[in-house]
Amino acid sequence: MSGWFITFIVLWSVFLFTMFAIGGYFMFRKFLKRLPKEDGKSILDWQEHYINQTIHLWTDDQKKLLNELVAPVPELFRDVAKEKIAGKIGELALQEKASSMSQDLIIRGYIIATPKRDHKWLIKTLKKKNIDIKPYHSLLA
Repeated sequence: MSGWFITFIVLWSVFLFTMFAIGGYFMFRKFLKRLPKEDGKSILDWQEHYINQTIHLWTDDQKKLLNELVAPVPELFRDVAKEKIAGKIGELALQEKASSMSQDLIIRGYIIATPKRDHKWLIKTLKKKNIDIKPYHSLLA
């Protein structure tokens, strides 16, 4: 065999191994979220429960705000991010026994459900919409 063919096979093998490792990592994370906790429900089961219990509280404007907040997430992961954030917002709404979804609940749920690196986008979006961020400084810190 010639040298270029062996080099190609080695590079292709490294590429495949890397792709399988990356895919396996994400599949394992999803598997861990599906494992039941002490209460018999998994993280994803609770997330789905909170969304189903509060779906009737959402208006079109509030859904639009949530879509604007998850806009910087790559389209491939946007639905997953939106479900995670909506689940946290639903959990807050149920804890507070909210009769309707409020902008305050959406913003607080977004802050709690997302990593700190995403809060820059939230602040930028809220300033653009002329929404005061002072009530949320304790959550953003």
